[in-house]
Amino acid sequence: MTITDQQPLGSPFSAATPAEDIVAGCDLSGMTAVVTGGYSGLGLETVRALTAAGARVIVPARRPHVARAALQGVKGCEVIPMDLADLASVRSAAAHICDSADRLDLLMAIAGVMAIPERRVGPGWEGQFTANHFGHFTLACELYPLLDAAGGARVIVNSSAGHTLTGIRWHDPHFRAGYDKWLAYGQSKTANALFAVHLDALGHNDGVRAFALHPGKIITGLQREMAVQEQIDRGWVDEHGNVIGVDFKTASQGAATGLWAATSPLLDGRGGLYLEDCDIARVSTPDQPMDDGGVRTYAIDPDEAARLWDLSVAATGVTPIPR
Repeated sequence: MTITDQQPLGSPFSAATPAEDIVAGCDLSGMTAVVTGGYSGLGLETVRALTAAGARVIVPARRPHVARAALQGVKGCEVIPMDLADLASVRSAAAHICDSADRLDLLMAIAGVMAIPERRVGPGWEGQFTANHFGHFTLACELYPLLDAAGGARVIVNSSAGHTLTGIRWHDPHFRAGYDKWLAYGQSKTANALFAVHLDALGHNDGVRAFALHPGKIITGLQREMAVQEQIDRGWVDEHGNVIGVDFKTASQGAATGLWAATSPLLDGRGGLYLEDCDIARVSTPDQPMDDGGVRTYAIDPDEAARLWDLSVAATGVTPIPR
């Protein structure tokens, strides 16, 4: 991947395209997908679309009983327990998946937390970096043999326009010098984008391609840790919690870019790219507002991606993917 690859292709879809239009005509029978966060918001819409197209979908869930209730009636999916902030739980879920599947065609990392109060997990790690990045990083590395076996797998990682808030804070990634919930969120979303860059660099010779994406502005369960007043102050919702912000997508429209990344033939032979609105995003400049779209160069920088990968291997103790 080079920076020059990071420009729109002219996809036939747009920000307004719903999930069902992306998979219309797709036959995914015989394919196996893992979708984190697959029981609410964008993840639920993603699972519905993938199963409707014939895929078998495994949904790792921190609250399995809630997931099973949400997915009741959705044929072709199964729920297993997993907490992204607990790497032992992630490894256990990965082992279960490896026992029950001989290949993995799609890994869709949709689950995440946003702007949460300071929370320390594991050996004192910052909670958003852990759940959003380390958890998915560990899951992907543990499942890599299944991705390799698919002979053409795609890994899709939900990042966010929030990545524009900060690059990786190499001097203090776990905010030991003082916590800022929005910078912590922004760093975790930059990490998601960089993870896709280096996973693609390592995996492309095995047919494993990776993409990161901004799904768009959507009110989902992701905002559950934010006070309603904060959402009102940001112009997202009214005092009754109804969405009033402009440019907000439905959950189905928010799921569309990930499904496009998972299925589009336009992306054959490509990878390590950042997507938005069902197309490749353009590179944005440091002075552009967050909501203007695009991706900052630091979030697709191969050297930054390799450095984060090494930090993540050291922290999590995963078996490294062969270079």
